[in-house]
Amino acid sequence: QVQLVESGGGLVQAGGSLRLACAASAGSRTITSINEMGWYRQAPGKQRELVATSLGGGGTNYAPSARGRFTITKDEAKNTVGLQMNSLKPEDTAVYYCYVDLNINMGSWYRPVTERFEHWGQGTQVTVSA
Repeated sequence: QVQLVESGGGLVQAGGSLRLACAASAGSRTITSINEMGWYRQAPGKQRELVATSLGGGGTNYAPSARGRFTITKDEAKNTVGLQMNSLKPEDTAVYYCYVDLNINMGSWYRPVTERFEHWGQGTQVTVSA
């Protein structure tokens, strides 16, 4: 029911910048609200961890390693989030996954039925060379 399209990522030298973007859609259904949307990452041999997420109420969550260097933004009208990553370090190398927790109208406009979904993107590689 949910599709996430990720873009950005790539190879950059330490100290450089990259921007990730993620767009959520629900096919012919209407996304009524997004509870949380953002980014996690997973480095080889490590567990997936939070990078930054944007909350439906307007707040944000940042991992301590991301705070001050990364900035998450959202466009509610387009159901997208962006992650600007500055001052990148080799330890930021990982596959970055877009995550969304949202509500979709599974009924009709005159008889709405709201259901909640969580979904992960396919992931995009970020590599930071020393």
